Amino acid sequence: MPNRSASRSQASSVDLRGARLEAVSLDIVAPEIVVARNLVTAWLAQVEAIFFEASGRTFVPGAEREWFRYRWLGRYLDAPGDPVLLAIAGETVAGYLVGSLENPAEQPRFCDLDYYCGHFAAYCRRFPAHLHINLAPAYRSRGIGRALIDVFAALAAAAGAAGVHVVTGKGMRNNRFYERCGFELIGSTPWNGREVVLLGKDLSGAMRPEPTKDERR
Repeated sequence: MPNRSASRSQASSVDLRGARLEAVSLDIVAPEIVVARNLVTAWLAQVEAIFFEASGRTFVPGAEREWFRYRWLGRYLDAPGDPVLLAIAGETVAGYLVGSLENPAEQPRFCDLDYYCGHFAAYCRRFPAHLHINLAPAYRSRGIGRALIDVFAALAAAAGAAGVHVVTGKGMRNNRFYERCGFELIGSTPWNGREVVLLGKDLSGAMRPEPTKDERR
């Protein structure tokens, strides 16, 4: 696993795959949204604390905990081309967003999430970028999550992605948050004993029609 303790620049603008973005300042709590190439140890620890708190699960140290961390967080931190966005308020990580700008159905590293190679494959061609986002409890409902998504969407559009998606549980509270951020229900499928939904946000200006039978193959 790569060493994430390297120092990082706190410049207000960042280059990523040809896209240059100014950091977004939020007057409510004054955090700065930055694209982090490397995480200092203190920030990585805060990201992990936010991640496990948001999961609602308790793990003992061991393989199950490490696999859960890798699946939903670590694989993005370890990939050089994946954006890692942080909302920083002083020395505090208020929230983070990790994701990929490329189609997960075409990346072997996501083969453990079999909905990508199955029911959601056609949708991923239309909405190839995807993300995972979490905020510390004290910073929720303050517009920070939307700001993180807006920066990620700009990065994805600059990289040529026609759309961005999230996969989450059907009926979960976060569905309404994503809808407020411009995502729409695209499809659903059973997975691991529950129903999961793919919510998509179009980045080309208009939602596309449902895929044809040929596109689903």
